[in-house]
Amino acid sequence: MLEGLVCWKCGARLDDVPQPLSRRAECPACRAELHVCRLCRHYDPAKARQCREPLAEAVKDKTRANFCDWFQPRPGAYAAPAPSAGARAELNALFGGDASVPGEPDATRRALDDLFGGNKD
Repeated sequence: MLEGLVCWKCGARLDDVPQPLSRRAECPACRAELHVCRLCRHYDPAKARQCREPLAEAVKDKTRANFCDWFQPRPGAYAAPAPSAGARAELNALFGGDASVPGEPDATRRALDDLFGGNKD
């Protein structure tokens, strides 16, 4: 049993999934296929075929079950998606205004001093 094995798609723990993973294995939480490149220890997006195993056959869809004989599940394969610009816009609409931080600290300090009447030059 591989410790710390989680679904590549949703991050759910896979402790109850029989090992070794069969080609038809699915995540109990999101039903994603598990015998996929994205869950393999050889998966590397920085490589040309996204695989560190030079003898493995090329797999077109890295998120679909395949018959690769080199497949070895990788603990910690889940990577939470980064928030998108659309999500930022939704937050701004919900809470009002732009949540960006001013780029010039001196301008921020001057605005605070003007507001609270401190540090008159």
